[in-house]
Amino acid sequence: MDQHIAEAIGRPDLIRLDDRLVCLRFETMKVVSALAAVRHLLDTGAVRRGDTLLDSSSGIYAYALALACHRHGMRCHIVGSTTVDHTLRTQLAVLGATLEQMEPCDDLKLDQKRRVGRVHEILAEHPEYHWMRQYHDDIHYLGYRAIADRVREETGTDPLTVVGGVGSGASTGALTRYLRTADGGPTDVELVGVQPYGSVTFGAQHTSDPDIIIAGIGSSIPFGNVSHELYDTLHWISFDTALSGAVDLLRRHAVFAGLSTGAAYLAARHERERTPGRTVLFLAPDTGHRYVDTVYARHHEAAPLSHLTPQEVSDRTELTLPWSRMPWNRRPAPAP
Repeated sequence: MDQHIAEAIGRPDLIRLDDRLVCLRFETMKVVSALAAVRHLLDTGAVRRGDTLLDSSSGIYAYALALACHRHGMRCHIVGSTTVDHTLRTQLAVLGATLEQMEPCDDLKLDQKRRVGRVHEILAEHPEYHWMRQYHDDIHYLGYRAIADRVREETGTDPLTVVGGVGSGASTGALTRYLRTADGGPTDVELVGVQPYGSVTFGAQHTSDPDIIIAGIGSSIPFGNVSHELYDTLHWISFDTALSGAVDLLRRHAVFAGLSTGAAYLAARHERERTPGRTVLFLAPDTGHRYVDTVYARHHEAAPLSHLTPQEVSDRTELTLPWSRMPWNRRPAPAP
């Protein structure tokens, strides 16, 4: 029996959509990262019960950290993106977390930089606060060991391709690292990362999406805990294309998930067709509730997936909207 709701929320569902396509569906994926990270900090004496934990978030990590703090008797201070909605603001307030939300801004790149700047100001005022550094500290990898064990148990030792948003690197990266090093696990694990146009993580800052950057799977600043050497292939997917993927996933498989899941699902379907004999598992980090107005209410705009194919490129200078695919071959991070 779970001792706290965060433990239940962090437990994913494994859903087989067809013989070679599997969805790893979370209600709120980053609860896995936050719970394990906070527990590790307490166990090692880096923080004590009652201390204040601080971080920046576009939404999901804010909720996850608030739950972890509630579970372990900590205080929580969040510098939130303009994208934090009324529902989340209300939940954070009731959970006892303090939220500083950035002023409205159409530029999510600027929003992210402003949030990080504000974190540094708060630390100067309150050096006793502990900055969680979700984008840089690989303690956020720890929670995915148990997830990898479950994936290994249920998918067996067949060749496996993991597909999902890169984000901070603590989901696809951690899961794949544990799968590749586990005894009795899949004999062959490939990792396919999904990015939005404009993200600096793999050197696509020279591109831009006319709609929005898909929050959570890319970044306008370098992230310290992305292990570039783990990734075999990358997909860059636009907002409209991800919208089509999310709508098709709900219509075809009744899985109601967020925009980054729509992008991962689209990439996973493509990888499944390219590689007969491999099981393809894609990550669904959250539910679709935050995207009802921006994505699902526009379901009539969704293109049939049969009309969507990626442009195959060999270099980042060739990236083109709305969807590009490039082999990465486990190379190190691109030069700044």
